[in-house]
Amino acid sequence: MEQPISQQHKRIFLLGFMGAGKTYWGKQLAEHLHLPFFDIDEVIVEEEGMPVSDIFAEKGEDYFRNRESEVLKRISQEEDEFLISCGGGTPCFLDNMDWMNDQGTTVWLNPSIPTMVERLQRKKYKRPLIQDLSDEDLSAFVEKKLLERAPFYQLSQRVITLDELSLEILTNEIHHA
Repeated sequence: MEQPISQQHKRIFLLGFMGAGKTYWGKQLAEHLHLPFFDIDEVIVEEEGMPVSDIFAEKGEDYFRNRESEVLKRISQEEDEFLISCGGGTPCFLDNMDWMNDQGTTVWLNPSIPTMVERLQRKKYKRPLIQDLSDEDLSAFVEKKLLERAPFYQLSQRVITLDELSLEILTNEIHHA
């Protein structure tokens, strides 16, 4: 029998770098826990009517980061329960990480760099920041960016460092946060 989850565990923020599995696992976990699922990037793309790459190019990163923070907080005000898949940079700007820790359970999906690079290689064409990088440059890019973002990610209440996750493992990690 599944144990009841506390209110904090009904407000879940999935964090991590590109290729960590935030959207994939977020959708599955949200369905399993009967929570509404939101992907911040997808919400912004829908509201702006253009891909993230175009938003960065036309309106700049600052504009995007402000929209990201606004969407994050708006969803949290409108919904009592949710699972939000954050963009890779969401925790790193505008005190979002502290805010998320106050609002619910933060979970850092942190597979190994080779695992993330392998996943990203398969879908480079979908990601403007990396689509023109060679495989060697991609690995260096992931290492460098992850090092920059790690101080924010490390503030997460839960850290999952497995390359091979399962819904059961993920659920157990969140229940025991």
